[in-house]
Amino acid sequence: MIKYASRPIMNRLQEHFERLYGDRLAPRCMERLEMMVGRYNVGYNHRHVYRYWDQADSILITYGDMVHSARQDPLRALKSFLDEHLRGAVSTVHILPFFPYSSDDGFSVIDYREVNPVLGGWDDVEKLNENFSLMFDLVLNHVSRQSEWFQDYVAGIAPCRDFFIEIDPKADLKKVVRPRSLPLLTKTPTRGGTRHLWTTFSEDQIDLDFSNPDVLFEFLDILFFYISKGARIIRLDAIAYLWKKIGTTCIHLPETHEVVKLFRDVVELVAMDVTILTETNVPHEENISYFGDNDEAHMVYQFSLPPLVLHALLTGQTRYLTAWATGLTPPPDGCTYLNFTASHDGVGLRPLEGILEQSEWDALLQHVQDRGGQVSTKRNTDGSDSPYELNITYFDALGLPDDDPATHIERFLCSQALVLALQGIPAIYFNSLIAAPNDAEGVSQTGRARSINRQKWSDKQLEEMLADEQSPRAIVFRRYTHLLSLRARHAAFRPDSPQQVYDLGPALFAVQRKSLKGDDVVVAISNFTRSPQEIAVADPIEALRAGGYDVISETKRIKKGKLTLSPYETCWLQPVTS
Repeated sequence: MIKYASRPIMNRLQEHFERLYGDRLAPRCMERLEMMVGRYNVGYNHRHVYRYWDQADSILITYGDMVHSARQDPLRALKSFLDEHLRGAVSTVHILPFFPYSSDDGFSVIDYREVNPVLGGWDDVEKLNENFSLMFDLVLNHVSRQSEWFQDYVAGIAPCRDFFIEIDPKADLKKVVRPRSLPLLTKTPTRGGTRHLWTTFSEDQIDLDFSNPDVLFEFLDILFFYISKGARIIRLDAIAYLWKKIGTTCIHLPETHEVVKLFRDVVELVAMDVTILTETNVPHEENISYFGDNDEAHMVYQFSLPPLVLHALLTGQTRYLTAWATGLTPPPDGCTYLNFTASHDGVGLRPLEGILEQSEWDALLQHVQDRGGQVSTKRNTDGSDSPYELNITYFDALGLPDDDPATHIERFLCSQALVLALQGIPAIYFNSLIAAPNDAEGVSQTGRARSINRQKWSDKQLEEMLADEQSPRAIVFRRYTHLLSLRARHAAFRPDSPQQVYDLGPALFAVQRKSLKGDDVVVAISNFTRSPQEIAVADPIEALRAGGYDVISETKRIKKGKLTLSPYETCWLQPVTS
């Protein structure tokens, strides 16, 4: 039986099941959950370990086969590269879906409990855990049509014959919010006849029916399994679209939030060191709704950050970025933001809705296309399509036509230094670490726009790039990892340390971070223009009245109350007392 000390959580779980499945099924759900505790050796023995973040925390986003080698399987080659080059610079590795899959570079999962044999095995995943914490994706909105679940559905075999969402093609689905410009329903032959199935993302990614508790319990079992394999952050992929109700938008439904709350309470019950992260590429207020009342996600992405930083650096105008950052509310206690500029996906545009004027929006899209990128679209409720995502590497996106290589590098590093300074935990995509250019050949081969930023590398290629100390790849890697190391030394950069944003004019971005004890203060100031900027900092930023020591350049930088910044330069200033 479950311990008495666990009863408050159990009471909440009972309520979650009642809201999702009704009073009749909730008791059976509770019985099933009680039988799961201890599965894969995941149970009460984890309760003494608590979630803890500090300034050394950062996350590397990478595919399991991002590094190839003639001598090792990809996961082992990845470990070799990380151990040699990134140990001490990043704390956690987000291995993008490393399971057998049929499309979308892993996000159409065939078998959630197996490692893709092309990459290696579970022992290789666990070996990565020797020097890094691990983050796994729980791809729970949909499954591959090649999965055993779907094959059983087609054959009419229980329980999977009830795992998917059959819809009358004549149903009124006009209100449904779509992330793609593709048909919502996919015609599928089955043993019982032709059916039309809900497919939010593609015809190969078949949406699962979470109104059936059997589906939920499959994923609870997978959650326990991932925890047993070392996962300390669980990313709920595409969670916003999880629950469907005809006649609604089918995004952010109350039942979806209830499922997130349930996952939160389950990890609080069995693994208090595990973090729930929600992936919801939507406008900011919708995004942070997944904190709930401090009872849903422990961490949410700052999806507005990548397009706002990109716009600010391309225009030399920070007013939108500063206004947005000034208006941020601190996360609930025990929660934090995940800050990033790039990932395996493109730069989402929905988080810019209502922020940029149309002319600036149009100019941003045109710039990306001029730089060799693409603009992906989504289907609107009126049947029209609108821009949804920029597909381009972040490094190439930050190039301008008249750039010299040094200026391009400085602009890019300015974007990354800002992200490292903000309240929250930074996430760094592998291809950003090496300033990867657009992979036009990859797009040509796959026909998918997102392939432009999913280039993979041989270990030989990487070593040659990093050995050429004057190349943009080596310069960015060296300086980026140095920034990460500097960040790890300052308690002011703890994820939960407060921040204060200063408006120093449209050319600059400034944020102050202060440790919880108040004994460490860092003021990060960035020049977002290609011209030197002189700023009087003493009056608006009280901490710098006596001067400031820049921990990046290791020099005193404020003279007579003024700071001069080179084009795209960032300073991390600590107050001086004399």
